[in-house]
Amino acid sequence: MNIVAVGINHRTAPLEVREKVWYSDDEIRTAIAELKNTTFSECFLVSTCNRTELYGIPKDGSPAAEDLALAERLKDFLITFKSASSSVERKHFYHFFSVGAVQHLFKVASGIDSMVIGDIQILSQIKDGYTIALEAQTTNSFTHRLIQATYHVGKRTRTETRIVEGAVSVSYAAVELANKIFSDLSKRAALLIGAGETGELTAKHLVGRGIGKLLITNRTRSKADELVASLGGETVDFDQLTSHLLHADIVISSVAAPQHILTKSDISRAMKERAHRPLFIIDIGVPRNIEPSVNNVENVFLHDMDALSGIVDQNLQMRKAEIPKVNAIILEELTEFHNWHESLQVNPTIADLRNYFETIRQEEVAKNINRFSPENRELLELVTKRIVNKLLHTPTTSLKNGNDESLEDKHTKLHIVRSLFGLSKSQGDSFGGNRYEEKK
Repeated sequence: MNIVAVGINHRTAPLEVREKVWYSDDEIRTAIAELKNTTFSECFLVSTCNRTELYGIPKDGSPAAEDLALAERLKDFLITFKSASSSVERKHFYHFFSVGAVQHLFKVASGIDSMVIGDIQILSQIKDGYTIALEAQTTNSFTHRLIQATYHVGKRTRTETRIVEGAVSVSYAAVELANKIFSDLSKRAALLIGAGETGELTAKHLVGRGIGKLLITNRTRSKADELVASLGGETVDFDQLTSHLLHADIVISSVAAPQHILTKSDISRAMKERAHRPLFIIDIGVPRNIEPSVNNVENVFLHDMDALSGIVDQNLQMRKAEIPKVNAIILEELTEFHNWHESLQVNPTIADLRNYFETIRQEEVAKNINRFSPENRELLELVTKRIVNKLLHTPTTSLKNGNDESLEDKHTKLHIVRSLFGLSKSQGDSFGGNRYEEKK
């Protein structure tokens, strides 16, 4: 299986290095087109904020000894293309070959190789990279089948395991907790205090969960306005914060403040005006934005960063516990993909071997046909075909059904058969073996 993968990710390089080799869609098109002309028969490239990875099938069917040199050249290509040699080095990259390259892609698709275990975005990002390659015409049958198998891995891990379940960010945990308290968020109003990075993520999650009404306030009103413009909702004045408590079922606060922005007395007054309708408050500010004693007010439910962090940690442990199940799925899919690839190599060899024997049979029959009477010539065809079929039965069966043999033994057998009978090298009959390397 002659495939090579070269990449850089969050494990091998910090963000300031990774961003230097991030490829836009247009850059991906140009890069893979160049590689298709010079190096690969098929290739595609995936580039996200956490990784840039190149997968390709070498044109020349490079033998195993040349894999490492090829990987090093590809690393240089990815660096040079982005003019990043001053800040990015080969040591920031890893590489995989053959089955190891396919296994790595499957792990990426499953989410277990992501910065956040179970990342659900990576599969669509792989799809984006493949779509660009399709448009650039740098793919063929091997890549098509590989991507199909990759999608299947991603789908199975999401349906057969819990690898994507549970919030693993504080902002998402806050919204997930709110959704547990109020099962139908479409009938609820949320007041988001703070339009910074955490506030923006929280707002996105609220909108994603279908919040009925979203109020956003921030000390700098323009930032709240920007968030409302991109996500929807309504901007409210920060200095009128307590009055807006009357209209919210959920309050999520994430501002940087030296002291509490809502006290127990603020909440108590608001609850009287609300006729003590339940109020769910999530404080994800550091330092805390809400006075802790607010939790003692009747029908007020306050959760702070520690509570949410506990939920996140618990969910992360749950996801980590699912990794063995995901690896089992990957092994099954890897075996199936490998068997498919093996069939591509075995079947042409069997066909070439039969053609070789049939050619010899026809030549010898043609040379000697006149030695036989017309009535025996049909019998000559029948007998010689039977002889060829019997001679080829055992080697054909052995090539097809070597299930108990190692991958290396299968490759050796195919190589010996083709060498012994002088069969030309079949398309795709290039074996990298069950090897892979990674540089950390």
